[in-house]
Amino acid sequence: MFTGIIQAVGSLRAVERRGASAWLSVACPFAKLELGESVAVDGVCLTVVRVVDGGFTADASVETLARTTLGERAVGAKVNLERALALGDRMGGHIVAGHVDGVGELVRRERVESAERVVFRAPRELLRYLAPKGSVAIDGVSLTVNDVAGDAFEVMLVPFTQGATTLSERRAGDRVNLEADVIARYVARALTWERGAPDPAAVVTDDARWRALLDGFAKGQ
Repeated sequence: MFTGIIQAVGSLRAVERRGASAWLSVACPFAKLELGESVAVDGVCLTVVRVVDGGFTADASVETLARTTLGERAVGAKVNLERALALGDRMGGHIVAGHVDGVGELVRRERVESAERVVFRAPRELLRYLAPKGSVAIDGVSLTVNDVAGDAFEVMLVPFTQGATTLSERRAGDRVNLEADVIARYVARALTWERGAPDPAAVVTDDARWRALLDGFAKGQ
C-alpha cells in the first residue's frame, strides 16, 4: 500500500525485454532496500528482486506492460518513486494500491498564478470512479480531482508537486498511469452487485467448504 506522496524521482537505467515481459533496472536514492519489498515506480507497484548500488531491479510482467506506461519509457527516463507504507506512517495522500487501472493522456495545461491547471483524458471505464473533490493517482502522485467533464478531468499542481515529481515535465499528448480511488472502485462494485449480480446463496456447488461459507453468510457470521 502507498499514499501517493512521492519520496524521490529516479530514472530507468535499463529495460531488458524478455518476450512479452521485461526486466527493469531503476536508479533511486533509497537506502537499505530489501529483497521482496514493494516500490511504486510511476504508480506501478514493483517487487525488488535485486538490490544494486544506487538502485534495484524488478520484473515487469505481461499484464504490467500492457496496462501501464512502463513499457514505453526509454532508458534514462525519470520516474516517480515511493516505498510501501509502513505501519504508523503519516497518511498524507490517499490509499494507493499501486495497481494501475489504465493509461490516460495529458490534454492541456495552463498556469494559474503559481499553480498549474492540468487536464487529462481518461479511459471510459475509469470515468465512473472520478468525482469532483475525489482522489486519483497520476503516475503515482496523489491528486484531488477538481472537475470531470465528458471523457476528461482536471487537477491542480501546486509548486511543491511541480518540483518534487515528474508531472511538471509532461506535455500535451503524453501518456500517464492512472489509478482510481480504491474506495470508489469498491462502491461501484457493490452497486453493480446490488443491481443484478447473482445471489451467492443460489450458487450450485458440490464443494462442502463453499456451502459452509454460504451458510455462514446467511447466519450473519
